[in-house]
Amino acid sequence: MDLVNLFSKRKKYFSLEPQTDRKKSDKKKKEQGPSIPNGMWIKCNTCKMIIYKKEITEYKLCPSCGAHFRMTPAERIAVTCDEGSFQEFDADMIPENPMEYPDYDRIVGKAQDKTGLREAVVTGRCQIEGNDAVIAIMDSHFMMGSMGSVVGEKITRAVEYATREKLPVIIFTTSGGARMQEGIISLMQMAKVSEALGRHDAAGLLYITVLTDPTTGGVTASFAMLGDIILSEPKALIGFAGQRVIQGTIHQKLPEGFQRAEFQQDHGFVDRIVHREELRGELGKILKLHQTGKRGNGNE
Repeated sequence: MDLVNLFSKRKKYFSLEPQTDRKKSDKKKKEQGPSIPNGMWIKCNTCKMIIYKKEITEYKLCPSCGAHFRMTPAERIAVTCDEGSFQEFDADMIPENPMEYPDYDRIVGKAQDKTGLREAVVTGRCQIEGNDAVIAIMDSHFMMGSMGSVVGEKITRAVEYATREKLPVIIFTTSGGARMQEGIISLMQMAKVSEALGRHDAAGLLYITVLTDPTTGGVTASFAMLGDIILSEPKALIGFAGQRVIQGTIHQKLPEGFQRAEFQQDHGFVDRIVHREELRGELGKILKLHQTGKRGNGNE
């Protein structure tokens, strides 16, 4: 090699990504969207606003429109019961597969892992603004709050305890109805819970239901609508069959919002709609008027 070529300035080169590869890369990035950590944001189904989760208070309300998001039993207990007063009943009861329904055990196990619960209802004794009560809180996150044998048994036992102890009962309902995987056994729970509430009523004791979104199916057709006082959260879905099923059966256009709490109140099925932030105070006031747990008979 001669000296001229050795010290001459060399040309620098860099490789270009082929046009087709670059287009594929840009398309992939566009499809993936911005990099946002999972679980930090939630979309309100009412106002469609994207909300930073840390902006949501313990009452689980949309900071933009005030819509009521669905709550877990633990969250409900925290905003309803006096601090440290809740004592859970039958925490170890777990569902079985009496009908040997295919894949049912896996579905239940998945729901248990997702929620940290053993079943779709939590029951117990508590105080609300100093007033003793027995409560049952259903959870829509567990198989849509469907009512199987364990759900029915836990609520029945809680009501029977309240009858023995002469305490009022409060049930927070949220459910898609009876659990089809348990067949007729799940349907039997409607009658079993209603019978226990009948004995509670015969003892002159108070029963309050709080309807939350959604309360449908066999739960609506049984204990949800048996309360001496029926409260509801705003805009809760309340009904038996779904709107499309009804419309397809009767072949008529249905009224706007006919399965919402406001429509139900206007037509006498709900006594009062109570905002979640005011619910504890409302329950405390009602319980105080029934401190013995008994309804007035006109002579008191």
